[in-house]
Amino acid sequence: MKKKTIGLVFADEMEYLPFLRLVDRYAGEKGDCRGLRAASFTLTAGDRSLCLRGVECGIGKVCAAAATAYLIADEKVDLILNAGLSGAISGVRRGDFVVGTSFRECDFDLTPLGRPLGKEAVEAAPALLALAASLPDVRTGAFGTGDLFLTDPATKTQYKKLFSITAFDMETAAIALVCKQNGVPFCSLRQISDGADDCSVEDYTEMNDRAEDALCLCLLALCEKILAEDALW
Repeated sequence: MKKKTIGLVFADEMEYLPFLRLVDRYAGEKGDCRGLRAASFTLTAGDRSLCLRGVECGIGKVCAAAATAYLIADEKVDLILNAGLSGAISGVRRGDFVVGTSFRECDFDLTPLGRPLGKEAVEAAPALLALAASLPDVRTGAFGTGDLFLTDPATKTQYKKLFSITAFDMETAAIALVCKQNGVPFCSLRQISDGADDCSVEDYTEMNDRAEDALCLCLLALCEKILAEDALW
């Protein structure tokens, strides 16, 4: 039996809850990963076995980077995937599913020292990106990340102009950097929850509180494609 493990990183409880419902459906196991909530289940096809190991990391770059490092070091994962909610910056609207083509930390600020705002973008793994982009109704776009819930129109306009990003979140660039440093392929699939504007708090909270299954089912479909993709085995 050929075996692989995918690490799945979810920021908050309501993003993680739909994954737990999948764990129950597939008779998986619940436990922890260095004190973080974790659970797993396995998909099989022919002589292939794919373990999906999910972790609720907590919101923000530090939490996301730490959980990713734990999955790589402790679980020896072969791939890392992320799913969650994002704010719209350009070309997308509430409810859209978007897979990240690249991931950039936008709020890293050394401008007082004469350095440009932000960090260099990290690219998504090409094979994973292609599989995710082939899913129905999934769009592609560059993701921006920062340790802030974006509601300020001026900051939104600045990030759009400087970085040409499609959506904004609080985790993906940190996950991508840890994966790049460890040679682990990474891909992120996000749903647009708000417009990164003065209505964002209400729009995000309303969607997040529903803890809908649609995004996690889309992530499951991606994992099934990974299981079937000969080039990844």
